[in-house]
Amino acid sequence: MTDSRAVRVRFAPAPTGYLHVGSARAALFNWLFARHHGGTFVLRIEDTDAARSREEWIVGIQDTLTWLGLDWDEGPFLQGDRLDRYAAAADTLLASGRAYECYCTPEEVSARNDVARADGRSPGYDGRCRDLNSDQRAALAGEGRPRSIRFRTPDEGVSSFTDLVRGEVTVEWSTIADFVIVRSDGSPVFFLANAVDDAEMAITHVLRGEDLLDSTHRVLAIREALGIDGSPEYGHLPLLVGADRAKLSKRHGAVALEEFRDSGFLPDALVNYLALLGWAPEDGREVMTREELITEFDIGRVTHSAAFFDYQKLDWMNGEHIRALATDQLEALVVDAVRARWGEESNRELAVAAARLGQERATTIKALVDQADFLFVGDADFSISPDSWEKVAASERGMEVLDAVHAHITTCEWTAEAGAGGTDVRGVIEALGLKPRKVMSLLYVAIEGRHAGLPLFEAIHLLGRDRALARLDAVRVRLGGGLG
Repeated sequence: MTDSRAVRVRFAPAPTGYLHVGSARAALFNWLFARHHGGTFVLRIEDTDAARSREEWIVGIQDTLTWLGLDWDEGPFLQGDRLDRYAAAADTLLASGRAYECYCTPEEVSARNDVARADGRSPGYDGRCRDLNSDQRAALAGEGRPRSIRFRTPDEGVSSFTDLVRGEVTVEWSTIADFVIVRSDGSPVFFLANAVDDAEMAITHVLRGEDLLDSTHRVLAIREALGIDGSPEYGHLPLLVGADRAKLSKRHGAVALEEFRDSGFLPDALVNYLALLGWAPEDGREVMTREELITEFDIGRVTHSAAFFDYQKLDWMNGEHIRALATDQLEALVVDAVRARWGEESNRELAVAAARLGQERATTIKALVDQADFLFVGDADFSISPDSWEKVAASERGMEVLDAVHAHITTCEWTAEAGAGGTDVRGVIEALGLKPRKVMSLLYVAIEGRHAGLPLFEAIHLLGRDRALARLDAVRVRLGGGLG
């Protein structure tokens, strides 16, 4: 940190959709920075674009942050409740000559930009309304033209600031055209509202995605034009990309936090993974607790290179966090998930047993519950995956194996330690002169409906003697051997 002021950061999403991983990573880095420095984390909702903002998304953003455990100290502040402040700032800029009224329609600006491109010139607003006198403005207004307000950018010189991630960032003002700060419907554009809010909320540091890097020059210019002393320190976080190194989007897989939550990812695991997208602790650890992340977080260790979102790595990390859960925590999560899927009357003891059985293999809670579905579906609804059946339909001596295991389960002692508990079934297979791993897939398919899943012998015991025998019978019939 390069600022001696008490840290105040903000997360300021626009409620135009569900919270996606890029925004969540930005929220997390701000939260970690605030918690590391004993500062304040402010939640601000940038809802000035009324046409695209929805109340359900305002609520959804808060719900998702709460699920992630990213608690805010102040807010949420809605920009929609602060419109008078932005209007006053726009009036100040108009009065000082740092902004002006523009009566160009979007279609006219677009057409002139097309001409500029055809002539080999850079597109951008050409300043058509920059120096209109009062009579000219009145005449254009009298035509019923829409009125927006544009900020007058400097004609020469440069804008420069030191980014906490990227170092010195400089741009020539001649490359930045006059830009709209108030739309024709009277709503403020991001640049103006951002400048006003960050000043009034005494924000000291702004950590956000690199796609907003260029907007910083505009915001800083507005602050200066309004006479606001000082500015926050900015740090622009690296882009998140998919396997093809293109910007992360829906085509790469899940991107909304709700999708990860509903798929059974743990909030601590997702926080852990998101923290490592563009940052890493000095010792290179990967699996970290929330408290360890807070202690180790250093904005100076954030890279400016694009961060690859690896779904398989997230699966692995979530599995590590599942294995680190206390038994009662995991059991509660699995019981809730089982009852959400199969009803409140679902057997709790069976769900608890499945949780313990699947903990060492699971990557997500949903995957664990998916693997345990054979325990909860009725016999009439039990089915075998077509892909799995194709793999085992021609199993070596399949009917002989099924007959032998069926006979054994019919008469064996029914405890987890004997019979269906594993050793005796394994011995039955070996007595046929077969290696268990050669025929295990067939038994998995018969009992669990897929060629791999929860540990098989313990699964047979959980399923129960009668149901296990019935499923073995069904596969014997399917293989053409009848019930023997």
